[in-house]
Amino acid sequence: MESYRELNPAGIRGLVFDIDDTVTRNGVLEPTAYAAMHRLVEAGFDLIAVTGRPLGWTDVIARLWPVRIAVGENGAGWAWVDANGAHEGYFCSQAEREAQASLLRAIRREVASKMPAVATTNDDRHRRCDLAFDVGESRSLPRAEIDALVELIEELGARTSVSTVHAHAIPGDWDKAAGVTGALHEVLGVDLGTEIERWVFVGDSGNDAAAFAGFPKSVGVANVREHLDRLPVPPRYITDQDRGLGFAELAAQLLDRDG
Repeated sequence: MESYRELNPAGIRGLVFDIDDTVTRNGVLEPTAYAAMHRLVEAGFDLIAVTGRPLGWTDVIARLWPVRIAVGENGAGWAWVDANGAHEGYFCSQAEREAQASLLRAIRREVASKMPAVATTNDDRHRRCDLAFDVGESRSLPRAEIDALVELIEELGARTSVSTVHAHAIPGDWDKAAGVTGALHEVLGVDLGTEIERWVFVGDSGNDAAAFAGFPKSVGVANVREHLDRLPVPPRYITDQDRGLGFAELAAQLLDRDG
């Protein structure tokens, strides 16, 4: 991995960023990261937040944060606000989401039966398209138990994604890279396939794997080093500092267009 200082900011249009442990610390948005978001927007960058957190949260993030789009549940859907009000979009159709809900109910029952010590997340009631279990937020599961949970979910027919705080049961084909691609196309008319070099992604853990692989200009904040053994493709660049401090470092690099 290269230092983030090697990332050339010339031609960059926007920054796509994860939330938990990328701009937060112990669950709290770091002020240096939030201030960096505002500086980037003032300089003309488009910001896209993408998180494993619920779609119910993205409604709020899109309204209150300086972002063009907030993508939630690891790419399942997105929210945005424009001159015509607040809007939402989804990776899958309504009919597909109804079928996926049945699978999630079955997974919820099986996990409760076979792994009763595993709890759903405290943001569960705000979710629309996925099912998430707490593995590192309010409780800390040993890696062996997380692996067993992942195996059970996949045996039941869903895909999985694990972040620093949650293990997700994903009943559809979305991931962070696919969700951002769909959101950018719907909201901004951007074809990410032809414009990928103009976008930077920054994250920190396993549920960022698809984005680390899909964005040539991918950055990990320093705490990503704790998860490199679970990443099939590591980020190309890495910051010196962790979490929101690392995000602020990256922002300063992008803002230094003139070197």
